[in-house]
Amino acid sequence: MRIDAALAWATQQLEGGESPSVDAKVLLAHVLDTSQTYLFTWPDKTLSEDAKTQFEQAIARRQTGEPVAYIIGKRDFWTLSLQTSVHTLIPRPDTEVLVETVLNWARQRQAQVNKNDDVLTLCDLGTGTGAIALALASELPTSRVTGVDFLEQAVQLAGQNAKANHITNAHFLQSDWFSSLDNQRFDAIVSNPPYIEDSSPYLLEGDVRFEPSSALTSGEDGLEDIRHIIALAPKYLKEAGLLAFEHGFDQAAPVQALLQQAGFEQVSTAKDYGGNDRVTWGVLC
Repeated sequence: MRIDAALAWATQQLEGGESPSVDAKVLLAHVLDTSQTYLFTWPDKTLSEDAKTQFEQAIARRQTGEPVAYIIGKRDFWTLSLQTSVHTLIPRPDTEVLVETVLNWARQRQAQVNKNDDVLTLCDLGTGTGAIALALASELPTSRVTGVDFLEQAVQLAGQNAKANHITNAHFLQSDWFSSLDNQRFDAIVSNPPYIEDSSPYLLEGDVRFEPSSALTSGEDGLEDIRHIIALAPKYLKEAGLLAFEHGFDQAAPVQALLQQAGFEQVSTAKDYGGNDRVTWGVLC
């Protein structure tokens, strides 16, 4: 089977899915261990029998709805290539808005920190693959980033991703939110916590059907974990420190209210790439 014929067949097999053509290209490039550019450049190349079998198996898995990131075992995020696992949430583009928000604040904060001969410290709660922590660490090489997750498998995965991306200023530890952080204080605490309602029909759609519910759901209104983090965060933030969250498209108002009630100021919200409210933050004053 030629490359062009394989892609046409796979696209047809995946018809009705979210992105049949894109998925077919990603999966075939992975099987062939090449770039998608190669697929366009050499459409007449013939797949070996082994490659054909592997591709057919990958397409069959995608037909069941299994996320492409789990099938190929990786996902690009920010400027990084991250290994993925069924134990963790798959990094998504909208989370890059959270990274951008924290970076804008952190670069201003760093100037102040440097004057005091100190080190900028950041903490990523519920780090999963390490996506947020590693993106921040890669852009702020003189900072010290701590990522925590209650799953040991996630902690190990994040550490592997740090090594694979040659990032040395981020470390990871097992912790149920703040439980293992003792008396540490950070310039910024950031989190993409579970924020979907337990009964949300969204849980029955697309990739999230295969992702761990512990990384997705948080009570009847989806805000249990955010409430918990906001209540405890002041103890772990330095003066004028930042607390920033990713949240659901309709949760900006309640998250803002929770931050304000806890004494945070300069509370604001940023929209994701689809124009939905997605990231809310406040400064502890």
